[in-house]
Amino acid sequence: MRRLLPGAGGEAAAHLDDDALVEAYRLPAGRSLRVDFVASLDGSVTVQGRSGGLGSPGDKRVFRTLRALADVVLVGHGTAAAEGYRPVDADPQVGRLRTALGRPASAPVAVVSRRASLAPGDRLAVPSTVLVTCAAADAGRRAALADAGVTVLVCGEDDVDLPTALDALTERGLEQVLCEGGPALLSAALAAGLVDELDLTIAPALVGSPDRLLAGALGDVVRPRLVQVLEEDGVLFTRYAVER
Repeated sequence: MRRLLPGAGGEAAAHLDDDALVEAYRLPAGRSLRVDFVASLDGSVTVQGRSGGLGSPGDKRVFRTLRALADVVLVGHGTAAAEGYRPVDADPQVGRLRTALGRPASAPVAVVSRRASLAPGDRLAVPSTVLVTCAAADAGRRAALADAGVTVLVCGEDDVDLPTALDALTERGLEQVLCEGGPALLSAALAAGLVDELDLTIAPALVGSPDRLLAGALGDVVRPRLVQVLEEDGVLFTRYAVER
């Protein structure tokens, strides 16, 4: 993987090892919400319903690096179910990266679900998981998940209130949040003015999938600022700062 922006000449062509990749994505200390997506040239974010068809070895490296740097992984329940999410510590490579950075080997996964759709017995129904839901969700289901050891955060009345959810995560020391989708969650976070950074992998593919980066039109146009571009095998790894 090589750096295209910023940098020039020999620096641009230099291979980024794991330490250099960490530094390329490290954020200043403090609260932040960064979003990680992979998309095709036509804006599709899935192939046959899953993002894996757009991935590459480089994308996996960036994915693991971002998880190593995060305090918590935030994901919508629909994406978690479609992608077969497991706890972060199920990937030993992420654990080794985190340990090398002096961090705990794992990080919690925070699943956003208005209906508390996570169920006891699911892969993510474990004590390290946080369920972010609302008061309208079935009380019995919430209680069963809490009994299974899941931390249940009730944020909002009829729908999940994302600002309240991020405040609740921060109160638990989970300041640097990595959001891995899906499109509805990204759209809601952008509409609420919560996103600080979009890390978008652009795969050299045309898919035509109905699953797009955003779930629908935003009320106002958001104009992120490009701050970094890496490249490997024709795949572009971009970082965009999002002004709140």
